[in-house]
Amino acid sequence: MRRSFAAITALACLVAPASVLAENAYITNFISANVSVIDTATNTVIATIPVGLSPLGVAVTPDGSKVYVANAGSDDVSVIVTATNTVIATIPVGSVPRGVAVTPDGSKVYVAVESSHNVSVIATATNTVIATIPIDGLFVFGVAVTPDGSKVYVTNVQSPNPSVVSVIATATNTVIATIPLGGTSIGVAVTPDGSKAYVANVANAFFNVFVIDTATNAVIGSPIPVGLSPFGVAVTPDGRRVYVANRDSDNVSVIDTATNTVIATIPVGSSPNGVAVTPDGRKVYVANQSSNNVFVIDTASNLVLAVVSVGIGPIAFGAFIQQPAPFAGTPGEPDCHGKSVSALAEQFGGLPAAATARGFSSVPALQDAINVFCRG
Repeated sequence: MRRSFAAITALACLVAPASVLAENAYITNFISANVSVIDTATNTVIATIPVGLSPLGVAVTPDGSKVYVANAGSDDVSVIVTATNTVIATIPVGSVPRGVAVTPDGSKVYVAVESSHNVSVIATATNTVIATIPIDGLFVFGVAVTPDGSKVYVTNVQSPNPSVVSVIATATNTVIATIPLGGTSIGVAVTPDGSKAYVANVANAFFNVFVIDTATNAVIGSPIPVGLSPFGVAVTPDGRRVYVANRDSDNVSVIDTATNTVIATIPVGSSPNGVAVTPDGRKVYVANQSSNNVFVIDTASNLVLAVVSVGIGPIAFGAFIQQPAPFAGTPGEPDCHGKSVSALAEQFGGLPAAATARGFSSVPALQDAINVFCRG
């Protein structure tokens, strides 16, 4: 057995790493009631997965093994296993689920249930609802978890005056703060260091992004003007940029977090809603609901690299791109790659099976992920 693993390791080391790390993007198609799976290495659709009615919110678990899809029309959440791209469970929640987010440890999923005015908490181990948290808002919509997993930020499409963002403590699953913003708040994203939350907001004729200090739960500075009807929000892994999809102006605003000013405006398709950044920070994917496609943006130049046709009415509201799978070994050690390959081969019975189980399109894509991991 050891000889076979050594042979596998030796063979693996001879395989040239793929030039691009492949993580799939899961795009919810609101009208066609399915999810398009895009291979981010090739920008091609590799699978189409039927889910519930009117899928909107989407989130991938940190280990990349599962995807949770909020189906607004069927009042439930579909659970997709990425190894096979099939639905393994359907979880009833309240009326009209919208945003969805997974805790960093992958143990819980928080679902904003719009018309029930609450947040459902799902245990990923059992795929059952373990708590329901009332929210003081007319329609709850967006949801984001802090990187340390301690707090959840929930936006309200409309609230009693003034409009608020609710803050949930995950330890008790209770609301510990309400942050008044006014207007209508939809998308929310927390920076990788957990220090700030960026919230898309519409107030009368004003279209802004608010910045919240997560330590004090207070608004920092003045709102940042962006395009018309800001919807989805995503932060780059280095925390330096925020990308905001502006649904009614058909563009994406790029915010520099050092100055909290817009440094670029990128034209995209019609009615952009969802936006997410690849784990390496090199590309941004934008779901355009009315043009039935996804635009791929190069973050270095803020230019469009590709346009991918998907299903009907893509929204993809949430963190819809897989993160790199963790591997054995210690980054920086000479034998990190060998240990990782051997561990995966042993666990899954070979590298092809490991690539499939981890959600990679090929062994070279898996190899590239191992090399990225080992560089630390």
